[in-house]
Amino acid sequence: MPKSILIPVSLDHEPLVPAKIAMARQLLEPGGVITLLTVLEAIPGYAAEFVTVKSENHLTAKVTAGLEQLADGAPDITCRVTTGRAGVRIVEVASEIGADLIIVGAHHPKAVDYFMGSTAARVARRAGCSVLIQRV
Repeated sequence: MPKSILIPVSLDHEPLVPAKIAMARQLLEPGGVITLLTVLEAIPGYAAEFVTVKSENHLTAKVTAGLEQLADGAPDITCRVTTGRAGVRIVEVASEIGADLIIVGAHHPKAVDYFMGSTAARVARRAGCSVLIQRV
């Protein structure tokens, strides 16, 4: 049974998180921890020069509050927001926190996903721990 489970949360898939948390709780070792993680993409350099306010600071606080709302005060859930490329950063955070399992959602693949790859596929290829891909 996993002692640490990481659940990446995409901003547009928040309604799917309760099902992922329920799945994690079924698998989680007693006394284990679930971490909700959102990865924000960095603003590209060519666009950053036009931004006068550090938008990621405001967005980070808002996203963290949203994750905490999803966690509903549960003592076994921690929330984290970071920046970077999701397919890479999720795996890095999993390693940092010692996650035994990553539960990531994935849409049914389309032809373009086979050529470009989805975040779930990138995580599955790179992760040093088990990855459960939950179809949405």
